[in-house]
Amino acid sequence: MKYTIEKTERYALIRLAESAFEGDVPATFETLSRNLFREGYSNIILDMATIETIDQAGFSTIRKINRQCTNEIGLLVVVTKSDELIETLDSANLSDLTILPTVEEGIDAVFMNELENDFRSEDDDEYDAGGTTIGRDEP
Repeated sequence: MKYTIEKTERYALIRLAESAFEGDVPATFETLSRNLFREGYSNIILDMATIETIDQAGFSTIRKINRQCTNEIGLLVVVTKSDELIETLDSANLSDLTILPTVEEGIDAVFMNELENDFRSEDDDEYDAGGTTIGRDEP
């Protein structure tokens, strides 16, 4: 699999340099993603701008990595402007897969997801501590 990878504090960006997400590409991507999870990355942006086709193994791998990102309270973002690829991914019923047209929007989605998780965490902390109480004045 031909690719470049850029790692930041919050996400890993994988830019594929392939025309098809099939053959050995899905397995290599899965191995790379699992290594990123071990390194502590739960947000992966997969730039598929050059991808024209995807096979069943590719769908399966994206489904697995998307689920793993979600389990880690992260996000898998697929970046493509190809209407054909978007339709193909949509027809594969990949639940909750985030597909965006640019890497910049993918980065924004990662930051928004982290903010939402932070707010949820704060709400959970309030709930665990008893939350807010409505009292009444007693004489």
